[in-house]
Order: sequence, then C-alpha cells, then structure tokens
Amino acid sequence: MGGLKPSKDWSLDKWLKWQDSLHSQVIDLGLERVSIVFKEIFPNGVPFKVITVAGTNGKGSTIAFIDSIYQQSDLSVGKFTSPHITKYNERFAIDGDLVSDQVICNAFMEIESIRGNISLTYFEFSTLAALVIFSNNNIDIATMEVGLGGRLDSVNVVDPDVSVITNIAIDHVEYLGDTLELIGTEKAGIMRPNVPCICGDSNPPKSISKEAENIGAEITFVTEIYSGEVNLKGDHQRINAALAVKVVETLKAEIPITEKQIDDGVSRTYIDGRFQIIQKNNKNIILDVAHNEAAIKVLANELTKNNEPTVAIFSALKDKSIAAMIDAMRPIIGLWLVVPLNVDRAIPTKDLRSAFSQTDNVTALESMDTAISHAMNSNLYSRIVIFGSFHTVSDALEVLNT
Repeated sequence: MGGLKPSKDWSLDKWLKWQDSLHSQVIDLGLERVSIVFKEIFPNGVPFKVITVAGTNGKGSTIAFIDSIYQQSDLSVGKFTSPHITKYNERFAIDGDLVSDQVICNAFMEIESIRGNISLTYFEFSTLAALVIFSNNNIDIATMEVGLGGRLDSVNVVDPDVSVITNIAIDHVEYLGDTLELIGTEKAGIMRPNVPCICGDSNPPKSISKEAENIGAEITFVTEIYSGEVNLKGDHQRINAALAVKVVETLKAEIPITEKQIDDGVSRTYIDGRFQIIQKNNKNIILDVAHNEAAIKVLANELTKNNEPTVAIFSALKDKSIAAMIDAMRPIIGLWLVVPLNVDRAIPTKDLRSAFSQTDNVTALESMDTAISHAMNSNLYSRIVIFGSFHTVSDALEVLNT
C-alpha cells in the first residue's frame, strides 16, 4: 500500500494503514529522516513554546497535569501523547479537545506534499502532524511526549524550552540498553545547552547529571511531592504533579501562571487508563496501562491499600519482563485470566501461560470479551484489575463501552 499516492479524499483510517506500510521498520530510531522534513516545514523552528517529556513511566500523567494547569489560563495549549488507547485522535489535543479526523488528514497531506522520497515511520508522521496542527491553530505552548528513549526519538527534532525526565527504569532494553545508566543517557538526549531540565526521578542514574554537565543544561531535581488536591489515584501521582508544577514554575517568567491556576489545574486533571475505576454490577473494575516491572510495582502498591478479592485480566508484549510483572502482582491476585492481543508484538497466549508457576490459578481465554464476562460472573472476586499493556486496556474499554 506504501506505493499508493495519498489523496486529499483519504479517510484517517486509510492514511494510517498507508503509513504502516510506508517504512520498512515499525520502530526505526534516528533523526536523519524526520529532520529533513521538519526543516522544510519549519525553517525557523516552531512558532510556539515546547515542553518535551521523556521517561520510563509517568510521562502521560505529568503531561496531563501540565496541560490542565495551562488550560486554566487564557493560553491556547497543545498536547501530543502516545500511544492512544481507543482512538488515534487521542494523540492530539488543543485546549483539552481532541482534534478531528479532517484536521489530522489535512496535516498528513501537508507533510506528504513536502516529504518527497523521505521514508517516514508511523510515529514520525504523527510527530510532524502534531507540530503542523499546533502551528496551524496558533497555540501558545505544546507539551510533547517522547515515544521511545529520547535522544533518537522523532520528538527530539524540536528544541524544547524546557525538557522533562519523569523517571528511569528498565524497559525497551533492545533499543535503549540494559542498565539504568545507559537508559538515562538516552533519556538525557532531550536536554539542550542553557535550557532548563526538570527531573522527577527520586534516585536518578548518574548519567543524567553527567550529561547535563557535559552540555551545560540547567538541571533541577524534584524531591518533594505535591501536597494539594490530586484527582488521580496513587502516591506516584503526587510526584508527577510536583514535577508538572515545577515545570510550569520554571516557565513563569515567560508564561505567567497563578497559584490558583496551578492548584485548579492539578485538582482537575484526569487521564484514562491510570488506575481508572469503573463500577459495574457491584464490581470495581480497575484499568491501568502499567506495562513494565516498575509501573506494575506501583500498581500493586496501590491495590494493596484495599484488601479485596481480585481477579486479573492480563496480557502483554513479548519484549517485556513477563515473569517480573507477574511476580509483582502475584500476592494480590486470586485468579489470572490471560488473553491474546491482536498486535504483532504481543506474546502468544501459550507462552504467556507458561510464564506462570504451577501454583498460580490461571485460565487462558480466547478474547477480552470472554475474559470480562468470566470475571463479572464470578462471585469469588469483587475487584477486577486489567493491565499489562496499552493494548490490553484498549481492548477492555472497547468491550466495556459497548
């Protein structure tokens, strides 16, 4: 399909399928390709302030806090995040509203008119689309989420006004390295000389400070939690909120914001898939996109605050530390329901099943729909937790919302 010539009449779905087939690799880190197109579209850089956010976990929540704070002001604010949970449009928001299919398609067409023979990945297209959409809508400030790593991620094509690193944990080792120091170096690649970098990791690898010193970045480490009202569940969200507040305060000289706007913004922040609770038929259904050992330990800690009989609906991608994910949740879960995911990187159900010990109570089911029905019909468990991947939560919400 990559050989087709896009048309202005294409639907969003057709554009996305075409982008999937355009480049030879789904993940192909590097700024060479995207930089060429970016400089053609924005020869003088983007016409708005940029906050770039990298990190292993907490990026989405931190961005949600920052975006909500700025929404309390008269500023026009853009938000670019990934991956999406239920629809692609979730990646692009302006003043809290998702942009339309047509706006996204128009941005794709603008990129395509300039791209020439440069082969772009699906994610590179989305990054450039975000910048085009934000520019065309004359926003004042955008928060941009790094997709993978930092140094070689397409979001890093933009020079930020503030760079943010949420935390560092082991994940994506085949791309970023298998130590915290190596991963820290990749995340630190979003820093710029003489530009503030705010880090929310309580025990950051030395590579973060070393890189800041090497290039002359102005790094600040956030060590205290936010003490005001936080709508999002979990102690870790107070850390993310404190990080967001520090970012906003760092830009105060250029973008004034009041203490009330900060407090209102934090207290009004909401984001799907982060300890999201749905009550249905006298059961508490908790959906969480935790997809690596560090994030799942945080999820487990939150679940232990309420000792409730719990069934898990679980699936993950094959490049994750599946055994460690299971170990973190094992003391809490009375029954595991494992399901397949319809993505290339998903772990086959038989391999997922074999990752459990003989003492685990595990049932393999053919679909998310079947798993949710099974869990809902069980009288032994009052709480259902669905986790392991963005795809797992996406599949569950599709079932629960029908």
